[in-house]
Amino acid sequence: MPVDDPHRVRCRLDELLADRDLTLTALAEQVGVSVVNLSILKNNRAKAVRFSTLTAICDALDCSIGDLFEVIPA
Repeated sequence: MPVDDPHRVRCRLDELLADRDLTLTALAEQVGVSVVNLSILKNNRAKAVRFSTLTAICDALDCSIGDLFEVIPA
């Protein structure tokens, strides 16, 4: 099966931040990742993400990876 370009994985970081009344800047400080890199992820422009970054985001937001990402149906 060929890889879709663009991919169908959507990041729900914006929604999770809003639900927790948290800013991207505050999350960046907690996670230790730059605001620019989190913004790229939040705006669904990321091509890859490290497992350590995912773990840190999920820990900071008290969520699972399934809460953070969804696959859009074809």
